[in-house]
Amino acid sequence: MIAQRSPTFIMFSVRPSLIIAFLKPYPQQTNMILVLPKNIIEEIITRSRESKIEICGFIFGTKNGERFIGKEVEFIRNRLNSSVEFEMDPEEMINALERAERKGLEVVTIFHSHLNCPPYPSKKDIKGMENWRIPWLIVSLKGDMKAFILRSNNEVEEVKIITHPTQTLP
Repeated sequence: MIAQRSPTFIMFSVRPSLIIAFLKPYPQQTNMILVLPKNIIEEIITRSRESKIEICGFIFGTKNGERFIGKEVEFIRNRLNSSVEFEMDPEEMINALERAERKGLEVVTIFHSHLNCPPYPSKKDIKGMENWRIPWLIVSLKGDMKAFILRSNNEVEEVKIITHPTQTLP
C-alpha cells in the first residue's frame, strides 16, 4: 500500500503481486469486533463482482471501545481506474467524511476489493493502515472477506466480523 499524505487526503494503492507475498495467518484479536449489517456486506460483494477495477470506500457508524458498528456504506471512486491498485478520489473522500460528520457518524472501516487474490493485506495495505488505525475490510470476488487492523505495536491482527441481519443495528 502506498500512502501519500497531504493536508486534505491520503492516497492508497494495492498491487496483487505483493498481496500474495503476504498470505500468512494473522492472530485473531478476540476482543475487537466489526459488526456489519448483511445488506452492506452484500452490496460491497455485489459491486466488487460487477466491477473490472478495485472498488473502495468507507463504512460509517459508531465505535464503542473495541466494537466497531457499521451503519452506512459510501463507495468512493477509485481514481486510478485499476484492477490491481486503488486511490480514493480525494474530493469524494472529503464529501463523504463531511456527510458522515453531520450525521454524527465516524469511519469504522475502510474497505476495498481484491480482484485476483485472497483478502489479505499487502505491504502497501499495511502502510496505509499506519494512517488509518481502524479495521480494514478486504473482499475477494469469491465473496470471501476479512478485516485487519494495525495495532500500536505495528502488529497486524485479524478483526472478527459479525454480520447482523438487519439495517438497524443494536
